[in-house]
This record gives sequence, C-alpha cells and structure tokens, in this order.
Amino acid sequence: MATPDRQATTLALAHALSAAERGLAVIPLSRTKLPALRSPHRDDPTPTPCRGECGRFGHGVYDASTDPHRIRELFAAAPWATGYGIACGLHPHHLIGLDLDRKNGTDSSAALRELALRHLFTIPETVVVLTPSGGRHLWLTGPPDVVVPNSASRLAPGIDIRGAGGYLVGPGSRTDHGVYGTAPGTAHLAPAPCPPPLLRLLLPPPRTHHPSAPASTAQQGQGLVHFVLAAHEGQRNTRLFWAACRAYENGIGPNLADALVDAAVRTGLTEREARSTIASAARMTGHRP
Repeated sequence: MATPDRQATTLALAHALSAAERGLAVIPLSRTKLPALRSPHRDDPTPTPCRGECGRFGHGVYDASTDPHRIRELFAAAPWATGYGIACGLHPHHLIGLDLDRKNGTDSSAALRELALRHLFTIPETVVVLTPSGGRHLWLTGPPDVVVPNSASRLAPGIDIRGAGGYLVGPGSRTDHGVYGTAPGTAHLAPAPCPPPLLRLLLPPPRTHHPSAPASTAQQGQGLVHFVLAAHEGQRNTRLFWAACRAYENGIGPNLADALVDAAVRTGLTEREARSTIASAARMTGHRP
C-alpha cells in the first residue's frame, strides 16, 4: 500500500499530465511549493548560467514540459513531489497568473475591482484556483509577442503577477498548508485573454531615454543583437520582443531593427515574424514602427 506521500505524488503526477494535455507545461513541486528538483550546479565552484542546456534536470521552470514521457521522468526523479507548477508565458497559452493574496488583512480582490473600475476593464470568466490560505489565482492568456514580467504587489497591494519565467501552483497540488483546487464552475473553462487595459498595467513602464555617447550606443546595440542570437527554440519571439523594446526605449530602435531582424532569422524565425514582433515592440513602447 502506498504511503500518503506516495499517494500525493501519484495524484500530483496525474493532475500534471492532465494539465499537459491542455497545453500547459509543468514541473514537479515539493510541499513548500518550490521546484522539487535541486539545481545540478549547486556544488559547482564557479557556476555558470544554465537554463537546462546541460541536459540535466533541476533548472526550475526551464524543465517545464508538456511531453508525458518527460513529465514522468521528472516525477520519477522527484518521488517526494506532492504538487506541480505550471510555467507561465509559454506557447500556446502564454499564461499570465494573477495571484490575489489575503495575508495581513489585504483585500486584493477589492483592489483588483478598483483597478478595473479606474481603467475600464472587466475580468472575464476564466480558470480560478483557490489556495489553502484563502487566496485566488486567476488564469489569463497574453499575446505571443508580449513578455509580461513577474512582480510582487506592483500592480496593487496583495496582487502578485506570474509571467515569463514564473509558475503557478497547479490545482490538485498538496502543500504544507493544504490543497489547491479549482473554484466551482471554472475547471472546464479555458484561460481567458487578458483585457488590453490590464495588460498595459502589467508591463513595466517605458524607461526614460538618456542620450548616450555613440560608442555606448553601438555597444548596447551589439549586446541586444547577441541577446537575440542566443535564443533557443521557444525563446526566440520572447527575446526578440524584449531586445526590441529596450532598443526603442533607448532611442536606437529604428537603426537597430534590421540587425535584430537578421539575428532573429538566424535563430529560425521568418523575416515576416521578426518584423511583426519588432513592430509590436515599437507600438508597446509608444513609437511608430
């Protein structure tokens, strides 16, 4: 007979595989809600940045997958896992999570309603996950060419945002504080598109442009191009959009656009896709493409 923890692991794996069938990339989590697999580089004397390029497990959200075989391998490597995390910002949903907390007397739901009234948007019907502490996770989707960053209480007190590089605890996960579950009537829903006024609030404000010396500008442009060239499959649009936003915010977007397109094409994007992403970055930063 399986121990309670083993039963929790088996249930977590079943829920994770079900989420993967919906196109949601997952990783195993421990009872503390942290990735269950530790970094394989933790004992390296001089660790270098690695997002899974080494081929080993233990890179957090960068291990996330929708492949059932790989998911089973991840859970087999972490038999103590009792939950699973859902990676945000990835194709095809480009998931954005609104974490409405209720700690320290904060009424984050009221804060979100106030924001909706002030900025004229409505939260659509979508998946809602109830947390053991009484909070809620709202699942929304974003455009494929927009990168929403993670943030804590930047939008409003008690509202954390899970975006690119972040993850949400999946329903059915068991933690030290209880079990996560979907709110009644929302389990069958697909994540709804994020309302455009809310999406604008989730993005960081444009940086103030400070004219710099030509040499610094050239170095900065070269750095952004190299950033795009280093993209792996699944990161290409995201890296290109981020680099183009930085270029337009710093006044070198028009001059750097062709170089960014060339770099993106070398990573596997088509020229049309690359120019469309750069145009989106220009519009998002308040410039004309």
